[in-house]
Amino acid sequence: CERDIDDVMTRANGVAYALVARETTPLAEHSEVEGNAPEVAKKVLQGIASNNRQVSRTSYVQGIYLFHVLVSDGISFICMAEEDFGRRVPFVFLEDVRQSFTAKYGTQALHAAAYAFNEEFSRVLNQKMNYYNTNPQADTIGRVRKEISEVKNIMVENIELVLERGEKIDLLVDKTDSLQDETFRFRRQARRIKQEMWWRSMRMTILLIIVVFLGLYFVLALACGPRLKNC
Repeated sequence: CERDIDDVMTRANGVAYALVARETTPLAEHSEVEGNAPEVAKKVLQGIASNNRQVSRTSYVQGIYLFHVLVSDGISFICMAEEDFGRRVPFVFLEDVRQSFTAKYGTQALHAAAYAFNEEFSRVLNQKMNYYNTNPQADTIGRVRKEISEVKNIMVENIELVLERGEKIDLLVDKTDSLQDETFRFRRQARRIKQEMWWRSMRMTILLIIVVFLGLYFVLALACGPRLKNC
């Protein structure tokens, strides 16, 4: 694709988007950036399916980004990362995702509806992204896994090879300062604080209901007796 798309996007650190799908049916996804990465990933899936391409591990170039694809037992695992991030860690990430997904859902994935596992597994994708993007041990893990370490044997193709003839798609990634690593931690902390405040408010509401109930009972008990038989 045209390199001038670099002018309309800002760089993402590490794995920025991940998708799990059966053929062209998305089952779960998570993105750390705004833009049309999901659309591009689904175009890749459509291209693989329509061309009957038998891939196990392939990377597709789109500007400064790579879409890494791991296919296993009919399920496709895709992630997007900067080309400078390399290929070893993204494929270790995908292998880790594959193992977690397969262990959790097994053959359910072969018949599940679109986004059937998204609510639950998108959180898993988020956790694994944070780990592989920030943990310096992630690359060491990639070096010791034999099936991943030889990344030179993984095919790298231009993304246009899986699109329909003449079709072009530009990848737009909006990664502002609010999506930097420090802000990721702030957002997680903010969600945690919000949940704690919600539970605190809920406990206060329940306590208030109990107090009102006991107060009402006390008033009725004074007027009608402890067992309320005289009312």
